[in-house]
Amino acid sequence: MRAALERAREAAASLGFGLLLWDGYRPQRAVDCFVRWSQQPEDGRTKLRHYPNIDRAEMFEEGYVAAKSGHSRGSTVDLTFYHLATGGLALMGGDHDLMDSVSHHGAKGITQVEAQNRHHLRAVMEVSGFSSYECEWWHYTLKNEPYPDTYFDFPVTDLSRPRELAKR
Repeated sequence: MRAALERAREAAASLGFGLLLWDGYRPQRAVDCFVRWSQQPEDGRTKLRHYPNIDRAEMFEEGYVAAKSGHSRGSTVDLTFYHLATGGLALMGGDHDLMDSVSHHGAKGITQVEAQNRHHLRAVMEVSGFSSYECEWWHYTLKNEPYPDTYFDFPVTDLSRPRELAKR
């Protein structure tokens, strides 16, 4: 993963972009928690931002969320571009983690600049050894996953905190 991301970083830089990683490894226990959450009654706290046009349960049916995720295999990243010159995020049309058709590759209703930025991101990632996911412009998985059938569940800890605090 590291070598492929380094290739992607170099390819992005040649276009004037840097990579901003939002999500990488996700323990299976976190995915399981999300599955349980999706079965709870709607409380409206995240609906407008993340899934305005579908119900929670439809996230799985529509392919936006999986009960077994590539993130838990350590082979999937969610990321975007930022402009190296300014540090500002590149316009992509639709926010990260927006479960809506505007997030699909080739979506209608986004600007030419947004479509071009998505195209560049996809090209950079694919030439670097990743495959895209049609429903989410930000989601990429290694083509040659080292553990394609393994869903890891080790916890992530904050190594910047003293060890005794991290155990709490």
